[in-house]
Amino acid sequence: MWIQILLIAAIVVLAVFMMRRTGADSHLAIRRLLMGLFVIAAVLSVLFPQWLTWLAKLIGVGRGTDLVLYGLVIVFLAFVYTQYRRNSVLQRQLTVLARKIALLEAESVEKDDAGRQ
Repeated sequence: MWIQILLIAAIVVLAVFMMRRTGADSHLAIRRLLMGLFVIAAVLSVLFPQWLTWLAKLIGVGRGTDLVLYGLVIVFLAFVYTQYRRNSVLQRQLTVLARKIALLEAESVEKDDAGRQ
């Protein structure tokens, strides 16, 4: 009983921290909706683990814990992919920015040299 209370409290606290506003909340409504659905599913799986086992058997997986593990693997791979894509975009933006700064500095030095002559 105590473990269920602790797990539910941890799920709710983590959900609250994850749903806080950040500087770039372009998909905040979708994120909050999905997080709310996840919290409901997580709390129900803690309160009624037999439902998770029933769902796992319905899908063809032996146990509910196996189903959770498979789901976590899929979510982890999706996270790695999205982070890779985000990192690639940031690297391209950083390269463009560095090139622009280098050109501006070269132009500035050229003007200074021309003004001295």
